[in-house]
Amino acid sequence: MRNLDQDTITQAVLARLSDTPVPRIKEIVTSLVQHLHSFAREVKLTQAEWFKGIQYLTATGQKCDDKRQEFILLSDVLGLSMLTVCLNNQKPPGCTESTVFGPFHVEGAPHFEDGADLANGAKGERCEVHCTIKGLDGTPVAGATIDVWQADAGGNYDVQYAELDKAQARGVLQAGEDGKFSFHTIVAQAYPIPADGPVGELLRATGRHPWRPAHLHFMIKAPGYETLVTHVFRKGDRYLDSDAVFGVRESLVGEWIQQANGGYRLDFDFVLNRAKA
Repeated sequence: MRNLDQDTITQAVLARLSDTPVPRIKEIVTSLVQHLHSFAREVKLTQAEWFKGIQYLTATGQKCDDKRQEFILLSDVLGLSMLTVCLNNQKPPGCTESTVFGPFHVEGAPHFEDGADLANGAKGERCEVHCTIKGLDGTPVAGATIDVWQADAGGNYDVQYAELDKAQARGVLQAGEDGKFSFHTIVAQAYPIPADGPVGELLRATGRHPWRPAHLHFMIKAPGYETLVTHVFRKGDRYLDSDAVFGVRESLVGEWIQQANGGYRLDFDFVLNRAKA
């Protein structure tokens, strides 16, 4: 087709997609083209702005490496990560809600015995965590695998320290027959997401702060149950209502209680949803 203009080009692109062999790919790419073209028309996108956008996405990709995923961070601050979580994790009332995965999970974290010290030298005040994993009917979930990770008191995850050669404030545990597990770590603190790249540039340009409320990350897997990816947020944190990545849910807020020995304790119960047959 020749002599395309702003009124006819969208249909021409969609026509080229008509023979896409995989229906789901056809559905997604067709909708993407329609929305992208509508967006460009709505804002009257200039060529200079389009090129700036290409440069921005290029810089976002260049900021990614094996320890940092800038595109996940971008998706997080635009609310897209949390939207996909909501769309894909609808559960019966009473189940623990899911939230964003975040860019700092690490495959192959070290395994620890129940009650171990996951802090492993990370900076922060002492804290012990006691949890129970149950099904919706109250049955303990025995033998569940729990992946835990968090930032230190300086607001950094272990993988953000180039000189660090061991895991800190990160580990994998296994629940007992009673569904319980515990570990020692450090008190969760609020911290800013990395703002030294394209995502930080976007936040500054839109007048937003980069802070996340204090939280612990959990990923819980057990046969017969849906995998749960969630956080536990610290009650009273100033950023609970303005989380930079929109991840807070009221049901995920827990209380870190100061103990007589000067440390803190968090108790929290997780309720898993049965996997669909």
